[in-house]
Amino acid sequence: MPMNPTTTRLLTRKELDAQLGGAARAWLDEALAEAEHAASHQDTEQRPGSPNAAPSWELRYAAAGRYCGLEHADSVRALLLIEARAALPALTRLYEQGTAAERRAVLLTLHRLNLGPTALPLVEDALRTNDTRLVAAAVGPYAAAHLDAHNWRHAILKCLFTGVPVEAVDQLARRSRGDAELARMLGDFAAERIAAGRSVPAGLTRVLDLTTPGPAAPTEES
Repeated sequence: MPMNPTTTRLLTRKELDAQLGGAARAWLDEALAEAEHAASHQDTEQRPGSPNAAPSWELRYAAAGRYCGLEHADSVRALLLIEARAALPALTRLYEQGTAAERRAVLLTLHRLNLGPTALPLVEDALRTNDTRLVAAAVGPYAAAHLDAHNWRHAILKCLFTGVPVEAVDQLARRSRGDAELARMLGDFAAERIAAGRSVPAGLTRVLDLTTPGPAAPTEES
């Protein structure tokens, strides 16, 4: 399991086309067409075969790494979710049945879908794991917009506990500013580490500094 995940930048369709080979681009064209078709016929088209059969674009979602390369899988999967206008039932199905990589792509795309706070259970599930890939993906823009203060504070502690860099946390400065309760929790966490003879994560000091009341620094965007 990687211990230093970094924030993933999802590539646009144009960027993907420039990097994918011909066969992969053709596969992506077909996959996105299937996703668009599904989005256009959500209310009128039944799935082929069993009522429980997955629509074809969801099968493409699982196969993205095999056909477009593991390095592009997150971006391809995000485009499929957006093109399909994936609703919560499909997202939940893909998350619960998917591999860690497939779950990660769901989390990375939540803020690009019209979900409101309804997908918070997926974020909260990821934050209960010790998989740094999922924790880092879970603290992105969707969590910054929708996690309540209590759960957001615990998400910060989860990052520190698992070794996820605090730079992965979206809107860290904005949400930390003046948060006295977060400062208290960070102090307790640091004291427990010191008492146990363990080092205090470097990111803890940065977050603690951000909790000081006052305007956020203009360069702080994470």
